[in-house]
Amino acid sequence: MSASTTVTGAFGYADWTETPIGPAETLPRLARASVVNAFTGGIEAAATVCQYVFVYATEKSGSFTGLQQFAGRVDGRTGGFTVEERGTFEEDGTVRCTFEVVPGTGTGELAGLRGTGGYLYHPGESPVPYTFSYAYDLG
Repeated sequence: MSASTTVTGAFGYADWTETPIGPAETLPRLARASVVNAFTGGIEAAATVCQYVFVYATEKSGSFTGLQQFAGRVDGRTGGFTVEERGTFEEDGTVRCTFEVVPGTGTGELAGLRGTGGYLYHPGESPVPYTFSYAYDLG
């Protein structure tokens, strides 16, 4: 294993399509979203592929989980990888999220990538800052 490196950057939502799962008028309720994000900084990815599932505890708060697939660069190395995300959203619009690289999903120069990261979104903030700490498993 190699030493861990931490990078920062920001991302923005390029597309967001959310649909209810089951009755839309009940609480708690489920929804799914297909999202495209654009990352800059330590992670460079012009258009990620992301799927989320949400549980709304109230009309404006709840939690989510999802998978996001990246194709681009991490700190100058080219390839792809997938992260699993878990987070919460609050009544005031604040979103907290952590993510972890799914083992074995690194491709190209990102083969062996492992790492964790996260972000804290405040309403009206754009782009959203993130941090990502990573290393490589050297087989």
